[in-house]
Amino acid sequence: MAKPLLKIQRYFRRKPVRFFSLILLYLTAGSLVFLHSGFIGDSGPGARGGQNSLVASASSDARGLGIMSRVFKETRRSGRRYGPPWMKKSMETERRGGDYTSNWNRALKGRNAKDMDEGRAKYIGCYADDTQKRALRGVSFFDYKKMTVFRCQDNCAERGYMYAGLEFGAECYCGHKIQAPNTSESECNMECKGEKSNLCGGANRLSIYRLELSQESARRYGSAIFKGCFHRPDNVTLALPFNAVIQNTSVDKCVDMCTEREKSLAVLAGDRCYCGFPTSVFSLHDPEDEEMCLHRCQGEEFESCGNDKFFVVYQTQVQDNRCMDRHFLPTRAKQLVALASFPGAGNTWARHLIELATGFYTGSYYFDGSLYNKGFKGERDHWRSGRTICIKTHESGKKEIEAFDTSILMIRNPYKALMAEFNRKYGGHIGFASQAHWRGKEWPEFVKNYAPWWASHTLDWLNYGKNVHVVHFEVLKRELFSQLKGMVQFLGLNVSEDRLLCVEGQKDGNFKRSGLRKLEYDPYTPEMRADINGLIRTVDAALKKRNMSGVPEEYMPR
Repeated sequence: MAKPLLKIQRYFRRKPVRFFSLILLYLTAGSLVFLHSGFIGDSGPGARGGQNSLVASASSDARGLGIMSRVFKETRRSGRRYGPPWMKKSMETERRGGDYTSNWNRALKGRNAKDMDEGRAKYIGCYADDTQKRALRGVSFFDYKKMTVFRCQDNCAERGYMYAGLEFGAECYCGHKIQAPNTSESECNMECKGEKSNLCGGANRLSIYRLELSQESARRYGSAIFKGCFHRPDNVTLALPFNAVIQNTSVDKCVDMCTEREKSLAVLAGDRCYCGFPTSVFSLHDPEDEEMCLHRCQGEEFESCGNDKFFVVYQTQVQDNRCMDRHFLPTRAKQLVALASFPGAGNTWARHLIELATGFYTGSYYFDGSLYNKGFKGERDHWRSGRTICIKTHESGKKEIEAFDTSILMIRNPYKALMAEFNRKYGGHIGFASQAHWRGKEWPEFVKNYAPWWASHTLDWLNYGKNVHVVHFEVLKRELFSQLKGMVQFLGLNVSEDRLLCVEGQKDGNFKRSGLRKLEYDPYTPEMRADINGLIRTVDAALKKRNMSGVPEEYMPR
């Protein structure tokens, strides 16, 4: 026995051998601990059990293959799922409210964060869903890696829906009303793919929230956008060339008919449905009081279908192609026109509007591959190529400004512009900065450096620009038709009113950051506000000195 022990002792006296042996033992022990913790996690109280969990896991894995994340589609296209076949078709029943304090612990844990959303969305319960007859029948959104409760709420609110529902941990459905019964809270038991602390429905079960929409959000009925109540046009045949009488009229039937006819407007007038596009004889610029259109649809108890004198108008999902053709200038431009703005002041959105309104690509002083991939084909051209109608730039300074012959100067409220640029810098063109960035040192440093630039940028363009046309972001948003018409005329082009009306129907483009997400606190300190208010007064005085209108009232400190 002594001889083997002696041999082992001599073995470990060799330093290199002893060193590598200890490393091997350390790694082996660590692997065993890791595996042990994994088995405990699978069998612990947080693990899913039962038939529903098995079905959900299998279907989620199957669906995850070959399906791209972040894809929108119309949910009326059935046959794309997945879940257990034992679900019965749902009937409309009385909804249960949001009191779920007696739910089991995991469900309660999953709701806590959601209830603290400052009234922007209220959880109302777990509801049944059916692949053939959806509980929420608007658009849907999938993200099998990063789905969160807020992402779903944000996407549905951006499109004006009243309800947002999450299912299978990764699917988001939007709708204007719930068309299914509620179920036990314990059936909404799947964690969200993007946040394990919250629950995102279950197997054919929706965790549904009622959204508190901002005034900017569009009202919807299914996939159609409610445009308002309008007086019957003088020449209805010219304004809306196709019409038909519908038995048991409903919004759905009229929208479906106009969608099949590939018209962007569905117009209800009692039992008659008209289809067409916005034109100069029916521009939708003069809405009437909605009470004038109160006339119950024959086939839908809670919806109004208008009458012979006042029409109810919805915008369908059909794309109005009258403003979609875009190309480079046929001959080289004699003048270089700048589309200048401080970062975060809506330059990309203005480019989108100008391209649709004129039919010509816009260029850029820079190159952004993500913008090029989204359809801004002038992004790759050198800014001096002369093939684009105007050139995006954030530059300031005499030399850079004097390189342009004329310019459109976009100005935005600095409080909004600074936050928009901070979100872009840390979250991308339509993303958001994280709470860590807002509360960390990045935000104060950003305001310190960028706020003075907001003012100096505008002052430089007013001082050195040769022919400056000022456009305020907020006014453009509020008075799109007239402001965009003025921009097109400034560019020296003839104005097509039908084309401008087409732009109004698809004004948001691919780079609209949703307005639902709001910080839970004011990021501006009193010291920041004092500095920014002084900069606003300086810019306002500079505009008025050049006989231009000052900044809009909402900029001014109160």
